Amino acid sequence: MSSPLFFDGIPDDVPERDAAVARSRLARAFEELSEHTSTDQVVLRVGRVGTPQPRPGPAAVHNGRAQTDDEETIETLARQYVAEPPRFGFDQLVIPADQSEALLTAVNSIRLRSKVYGEWGLRRIEPAPSVALNLHGPPGTGKTLAAHAIAASLRMPIILAGYAELESKFHGDGPKKVKAAFHAAQAQRALLFIDEADSLLSRRLTDVTQGSEQAINSMRSQIVLCLDQFTGVVVFSTNLVSNYDRAFESRVRNFHFALPGPQARLAIWRKLLVPQLPLDVGVDLDQLCAATEGFSGREVKQAILEAAERAAVAGRPVVGQADFEAAITQLKTARAELKTAEGRPATPEERELIESSLQSQGILEAPV
Repeated sequence: MSSPLFFDGIPDDVPERDAAVARSRLARAFEELSEHTSTDQVVLRVGRVGTPQPRPGPAAVHNGRAQTDDEETIETLARQYVAEPPRFGFDQLVIPADQSEALLTAVNSIRLRSKVYGEWGLRRIEPAPSVALNLHGPPGTGKTLAAHAIAASLRMPIILAGYAELESKFHGDGPKKVKAAFHAAQAQRALLFIDEADSLLSRRLTDVTQGSEQAINSMRSQIVLCLDQFTGVVVFSTNLVSNYDRAFESRVRNFHFALPGPQARLAIWRKLLVPQLPLDVGVDLDQLCAATEGFSGREVKQAILEAAERAAVAGRPVVGQADFEAAITQLKTARAELKTAEGRPATPEERELIESSLQSQGILEAPV
């Protein structure tokens, strides 16, 4: 039986990020070596100089190597990310033809990774060929739908992870959650979809003083590490791509989702007016398309849903032009009210509630 191998050579003054990269590369090389040995008891433990490395007991060996407490935590956190079948396909995505072609080309290139990196030998210069796509544009323009469509085309399940699931007010928890999400996607052979990515991939904070800011920077560093080590497919989505850190520019392929023009908007109307929906003969799609100029696909869908609900509540057997026009007017009014509210100074009561909430989350220090 082989004895555990302990590597005790990372100096204490090496930054944690560099140490993590070193550990990852050593672990990857060691796993390749382990595949060619006859024993299943080969163990690699990587630590800092002078740090005692306890020998693992029977329960601490996982897949032929020692499992650290951090790895056990990652395994536990990864269980909350459960892959699900994609809900949409490319046939439901209405975007310009050149954009659809670009996305399909990206999907086909993913299918050919084994040829490019295996048969053509490029794995020698890129051992972990991950695919990271970044979908950016205004809200409601089809980014989430596109992520599902990509997963469906690749015949992969999808794991949905937003900023709310990954963010943590406790220093150190956020990076673990990020690592766990990538771990879950790798283990389940699923496409990882990270929404609101600008909150995670934005520029690093400088002159950091608070622990919460340090935690945010740690999460961003962890995502860089995960992208460099991940061999699966990850799709980011954001409304604010201009906030991205430059470290991610060379690690993602960008696809812009713009608000639909007249032809695309008309196609969205036709696709969303399902055959079962009873329409009055007087419904004019050209007029509805013109009335929804500047609407996203999501807003068009909302107009259809509200018009149908309006007709059903009124007891009408069909949905008429007036129902659609009323729904569109209501959406435009709500949009105008939201725009008017933007930038309004908070009242003293609102400011007190906001500060109290931030203090309870550990984001804002309470006054002394």
